[in-house]
Amino acid sequence: MMKRKLKIYLPFVNAGIQEVATYRVNWIFFMLGNAIACFVSYFIWAAVYSSGGEESMNGFTMPQMVVYIVLMFLTSTIIASDGAYVVGEEIRDGTIATRLIKPVSYNATFLFQELGNKLPTEIAIAVPMIIVVEIARTVMSGEVQFNALNLLLYILSCVAAYLINFYFNICFGFLAFVIKYLWGANMMKNCIIGFLSGTVIPLSFLPDALERVFLFLPFASLNYTPVMIYMGKYSGAELCYYLGLQVFWVLFFFGLSKGLWKASVKRLTVQGG
Repeated sequence: MMKRKLKIYLPFVNAGIQEVATYRVNWIFFMLGNAIACFVSYFIWAAVYSSGGEESMNGFTMPQMVVYIVLMFLTSTIIASDGAYVVGEEIRDGTIATRLIKPVSYNATFLFQELGNKLPTEIAIAVPMIIVVEIARTVMSGEVQFNALNLLLYILSCVAAYLINFYFNICFGFLAFVIKYLWGANMMKNCIIGFLSGTVIPLSFLPDALERVFLFLPFASLNYTPVMIYMGKYSGAELCYYLGLQVFWVLFFFGLSKGLWKASVKRLTVQGG
């Protein structure tokens, strides 16, 4: 049964890889944009630590903040999903109608195609970036910081984070059944998630009560949790709790996407196509 399912959906992986190859210039500019944002973030934090005159702020030294910034850039790239945009566009232009007549899962086709999109990215940047991070940590601390277990747990956490992000974006994309065009809403969503997920500022810099609330929300599971795991900030029961929380949000949004899909197709109105 599983082999038959894979045979059906593997062509979508190949389609995703070919899409990246076809629009490789767009991919290069996307990566350059992320790299520039990473450098800007570094200079901002360097100025903050310099003006503050303290070695450590909220549990982060400046060298640790540098590692945090790079890992946040890497993690954001690994777990990125444009499901909300793609679903919204298909609903808007009517191409979703062609998917409805195919004997395959709507969500699964997106998932496997997006995995194909991500494979070149993981091969091109993930391994080199990890090596760079470990070299930087060793140079800044004066001793080897690499922990194989933390790396393995980071990878597992990134898998869960990607699935959360994917199914959340699918659910968000279904709003197009109601509001028709998602461009503005998608921009607002990305800005809010950037803050809630710790991309803009580590959640430990927030007031304690607000930090606890944000850590429970699914958005902290996207970027903040994997990065903190890699940096060794979580261990023992705390580590199990945050990994378990990620699994909970994966199951929650997976179930929600199924329910929203069944409810949404009943009110489908095609704008174009």
